[in-house]
Amino acid sequence: MKKIILGSMSPRRRELLENAGIDFEVITADGEEIVDKSLSFAEIVRSLAVQKSRQVSDNPKCPYNAVVITADTMVVCDNEIMGKPKDNNDAKRMLNMLSDNTHKVLTGYCVFDKETEKRMSGVVETEVKFRAIDEDEIDRYIATGECDDKAGAYGIQLRGSMFVEEIHGDYFNIVGLPVERICKLLKEEFSISLL
Repeated sequence: MKKIILGSMSPRRRELLENAGIDFEVITADGEEIVDKSLSFAEIVRSLAVQKSRQVSDNPKCPYNAVVITADTMVVCDNEIMGKPKDNNDAKRMLNMLSDNTHKVLTGYCVFDKETEKRMSGVVETEVKFRAIDEDEIDRYIATGECDDKAGAYGIQLRGSMFVEEIHGDYFNIVGLPVERICKLLKEEFSISLL
């Protein structure tokens, strides 16, 4: 029986897999992320997911029969990558950019069978449209502390949901993992039945 390993510290990714009924263990990637700036945004997140997959599968704690799932998510607005905010001023700058604007959330994913060395990777993109947010709302939202560890300075599954006017694509991708795509790959490419 294959062991499923999630290569992520993200509590949101863990929760998404748990909610899908997947039995897994967590082993985190601990190497340095190498970003090739000449790549497109989609190629960057895909390559980061593949890098994490290699780091996790090379970890001595990773069993020989593991299927490793890794992901990397980025928010892109007006051609700028929005990572986790450095401080409250950075969060405010990001939220002002997102206000009354459409941005993309891209998640690169990788599923790797350590035993067979089969690796499948790709990118899921979701468009998110924010309504106009006034300065007071932004300040109050930042004061909740919710945006501190979130790419783009918001959590769609929490209070950040009140800013979202429209979504085109996979909601769970915005939370941090395209669950449907991962489950489909596990079933069709790795013969792991989840139901």
